[in-house]
Amino acid sequence: MDDLTTRARTVPLEAGAGPDNPPCPACSEPLFGWLAEVDRLGAPVRRCESCGLGIVGESAGTEEALAALAQSGDQERARFANRAGLACSLGGAGWAGLEPGVHYLFTVEAARRLVARRDQVVHRRRWVPGPSFALTWQTLLNSVTFGHNVALAALGHGRAAPAEERWQRRIDGLASIVLAIPAAIVAVPLELLGALFRGGGVVDLRFELL
Repeated sequence: MDDLTTRARTVPLEAGAGPDNPPCPACSEPLFGWLAEVDRLGAPVRRCESCGLGIVGESAGTEEALAALAQSGDQERARFANRAGLACSLGGAGWAGLEPGVHYLFTVEAARRLVARRDQVVHRRRWVPGPSFALTWQTLLNSVTFGHNVALAALGHGRAAPAEERWQRRIDGLASIVLAIPAAIVAVPLELLGALFRGGGVVDLRFELL
């Protein structure tokens, strides 16, 4: 039994490669299922077990992923919701970073491997407190609402996926108001804990040429 366990633990990720597990555009390791199809996203979500990159639906490859990373900043910087953050780990399908229209869900490691394809390195990594607290706060609220990202969208940030029924939307509005302060009280220490262990909700990266 010990030998079988040891062999199972040392099986390389490449062993899972196949039509259902296409290569990650950042590191070429197989992508595995993470979330089943979510209505607001319109496709299942895969993730890379090596670099942490998440992909909603299909990927056209490295160039598309690099273009998506550039859209979060430019060729020299990027700011994104961290799929390797504590808020994502706790929220799962309710993570506020899963907005309608999102395609790539970046991590610092995935960004590092992607920019290496254009001869760049991550020069600086910075946790962004305000957006991070907001992301964690909304993730907590998502756990009690029918819709997704309702509160942040009402404040003019991000895109919401409202609940289908009017009565559900009314409950979501009420819940977001009543629970706003309690959720904020919980979100602050959670996000600080995540930041302490380099798992902050939103990160800002600066790149430079090798």
